[in-house]
Amino acid sequence: MNHLSTHGPHALVLTSPPGAGVLDDATLDIVRPLMPAATSEERWLSDGEAWEAVSPSGPIPQKDRLTAALAGRPIDVNIVFGDRASRRKKLLVADMESTIIHQECLDELAGYAGLRDRISDITGRAMRGELDFEAAIKERVALLAGLDASLLDKVYADVTVMPGAAELAATMRENGAACALVSGGFTYFTERIAHRLGFDTQQANRLNISAGKIAGTVAEPILGREAKLAALQRLAERFALEPHQTLAVGDGANDLAMIGAAGLGVAFRAKPIVAAQAGASIVHGDLSALLYLQGYRRDEFVRT
Repeated sequence: MNHLSTHGPHALVLTSPPGAGVLDDATLDIVRPLMPAATSEERWLSDGEAWEAVSPSGPIPQKDRLTAALAGRPIDVNIVFGDRASRRKKLLVADMESTIIHQECLDELAGYAGLRDRISDITGRAMRGELDFEAAIKERVALLAGLDASLLDKVYADVTVMPGAAELAATMRENGAACALVSGGFTYFTERIAHRLGFDTQQANRLNISAGKIAGTVAEPILGREAKLAALQRLAERFALEPHQTLAVGDGANDLAMIGAAGLGVAFRAKPIVAAQAGASIVHGDLSALLYLQGYRRDEFVRT
């Protein structure tokens, strides 16, 4: 959802994977004729990787036409609303699994029980919005009853952070934003990832453990789609922020409510139902693209 006027300031932002080198003058020669005939300030945010054209007002570029014109190139096309100041958000609320980290932790845990395919199928259907989230998590966790809880350590040891995640959180925090990790997964993982990447807060479900074994149940209430939305709203109120000052990113159907309520809602390598409804979508780039959407130059990124 856009919380700023679509007739006011806006920016066309083109991003590509770091090091791909596919954004060049030839690419811009394709793009410029498809842009509205209005005053725009063009600049490179990162040579060969991110470019923007900022307009103070006037017609909005047609994203679909631009995307079609660049088909076959690993370039993400997005329109972001607001002036330079309002594009820089003061709150980041991020999904964790398949967004901040590569893995779906329940699926990884299922591998130790020989149930990866079965549980991954349920996970995928839930993330596509085909299954009720609460019922799906209960079904998956029940299948893991009796597994040794020490396997959680093994799953975490193999967790890999999504490229750009550390830079995203560090840069936004350096510029006065709060960063929250919200997940339909488990606190065992969110607590560790939040600490590792410097997120200010985290929330997730609590996996019940009994006598050193996974009990096969989840502590109530189960946190899903509405809990993520509530987290965004609660944190915005806590920091006295307007909706347009917030950014939410995720990949699954349980992220849709918070993505829709944020000033900038981003679908990151997301399921089709999410990409179709989000204000912005990153398919090719990494999470550093979220900084470019906010108008940051690469030389402003905080290295970690």
